[in-house]
Amino acid sequence: MAILLGCDSVDLEFPTKQVLSGVTLGVNEGDRIGIVGRNGDGKSTLLSVLAGTLEPDAGRVTHRRGITVGLLGQRDALLDTDTVHHAVVGDTPEYEWASSPKVRSVLEGLIADVPWEGRVGELSGGQRRRVDLARLLMGDYDVLMLDEPTNHLDMRTINWLADHLKHRWQPGVGALLMVTHDRWFLDEVCLSMWEVHDGAVDPFEGGYSAYILQRVERDRMAQVAEERRRNMARKELAWLSRGAQARSTKPKFRVEAARELIADVPPLRNELELKRLAVARLGKQVIDVLDVSAGYPANTSATGEHASHACEPPAAAAGTPKPVLHDVTWLIGAGDRYGLLGENGAGKSTLLEVIQGKLKPFAGKVKIGQTVRFGVLSQQLEELEPLAQSTIREVLSHYKRMYVVDGKETSPEKLLERLGFTTKQLWSRIGELSGGQRRRLQLLLTLLDEPNVLILDEPGNDLDTDMLAIVEDLLDGWPGTLILVTHDRYLMERVTDQQFAIVGGTLRHVPGGVDEYLRLVRTTSGSSTTDALRQASAPSAATDTAPTSSLSNAERQRLRKEASSLERKIETQRRRVEELKAAFETIDPTDYQALEAQQERIKEVNDLIDELETSWLEVSEQLEA
Repeated sequence: MAILLGCDSVDLEFPTKQVLSGVTLGVNEGDRIGIVGRNGDGKSTLLSVLAGTLEPDAGRVTHRRGITVGLLGQRDALLDTDTVHHAVVGDTPEYEWASSPKVRSVLEGLIADVPWEGRVGELSGGQRRRVDLARLLMGDYDVLMLDEPTNHLDMRTINWLADHLKHRWQPGVGALLMVTHDRWFLDEVCLSMWEVHDGAVDPFEGGYSAYILQRVERDRMAQVAEERRRNMARKELAWLSRGAQARSTKPKFRVEAARELIADVPPLRNELELKRLAVARLGKQVIDVLDVSAGYPANTSATGEHASHACEPPAAAAGTPKPVLHDVTWLIGAGDRYGLLGENGAGKSTLLEVIQGKLKPFAGKVKIGQTVRFGVLSQQLEELEPLAQSTIREVLSHYKRMYVVDGKETSPEKLLERLGFTTKQLWSRIGELSGGQRRRLQLLLTLLDEPNVLILDEPGNDLDTDMLAIVEDLLDGWPGTLILVTHDRYLMERVTDQQFAIVGGTLRHVPGGVDEYLRLVRTTSGSSTTDALRQASAPSAATDTAPTSSLSNAERQRLRKEASSLERKIETQRRRVEELKAAFETIDPTDYQALEAQQERIKEVNDLIDELETSWLEVSEQLEA
């Protein structure tokens, strides 16, 4: 493979930190590299150095003659006075860009809902990000460097972007370097990983899952080496004190198969115990949303009332706009862990406000249990603004000294340490914290208020992959009702048990999770996905029901046979997964390529099982009609 660009013995130091130390790297044709590391360890800096926009203190960066590099930074350089049209295609004549299938695909995938002749300065942050991304993807670059490309994108757009990047070049052509905390996106797009830490960059083969497997194995081998060193030291001490006759052979360490690395890991959550605790804290009734239609008319005022009685709709007003949500029914019980899916602007925030009793519906009722205590983590973290001049220690002093977490007593300071803060940072003023630190602190403060219904709106923003894993672990032991809104599908599937989607203003359960939701999105056509979904899913009655036409006996018999056939196929593929997992024991655990290939085979079978189960669900729904 031909090298496109690289760096040799690069050093870069900031006033308080050595960011890069003696880093030597190369980017070849066909590389698709994901860059991970803790916040502040130098991921964005590394991209800037390789792109040539930041000069290193020592060493050199080389680009093959004639290559072109496109860089998407975390902040754009768009002009507020520009139209979207000019920001994306510049002065290129319309007949040139309009005739390009690639250009049309980018426009449709990213900015179909953005006013083409609107001013950049009038766009929302998410729209502006998509315009900047569209501008970059229009170009024919040999190397693309993307810094947090999924920021502000909804799940449908993230899925589109992953597919675009996978098929943008032919295999073995072009190169992609990407900094992102979206673990699903890393797994979907990247073929190798770079981990930036302590001034160094460590390469790993494979996507995010393979990287985690190798990192665990690397850490385990380091522990083995340290244990071997200690045993040797003890052996030498015994030889010196008792003589040669006391010598014995050193312990033999056997390298376990990759699957045994997680063999003794308990389930992520003890669901029965968490349910029991949640019911004890909440009682039977939590939140009942019944046939609700809601939106934001000018005469509507919010209410934060928590009461067991229904929030009655206000009197209809002349000129009331069309509701954002209509005929929504959602019964939320003690210990339920629900994820809420939907495009930007679909009505997720509206539904969250209805659930909390802050927004009165136009029609329908919302019943909130008397024992409900809400804890809300918002996207903008407004809750921290009044505390900007206080130190973390001062804020923590207003809370209890001990809390019970995972059955053990622990202090707020220890919990904060678990979320990546040092003892020294307890004296930091909140207004001086980074975005990731502020989000982690507010999550902790929300949990310290001991709510029993937790609403998280994009909790993964500004967090690196390691910290996301820590937050997920903390949430696993939280006993209460959880409602999560996020465009990070890995976080969504990891933390919640069931998912619901807002489609065309109505709420529908998606048993197949994110994949089922994306299939709904893919079935739509036209420039406005939201409008198409609304038309496709608009019910003829108050709820989303299956067709009422009755099946003939022959058709019903055919569907039963198809369901039985699918069940047999599913069982066969499940046995195959077990056989493939068992075959891990025969693979050399240091042969990462063989491990990754076996893991890929297992993934392919699991994907087939998902497809078969989806087909079975569809057939079952037809039988129940």
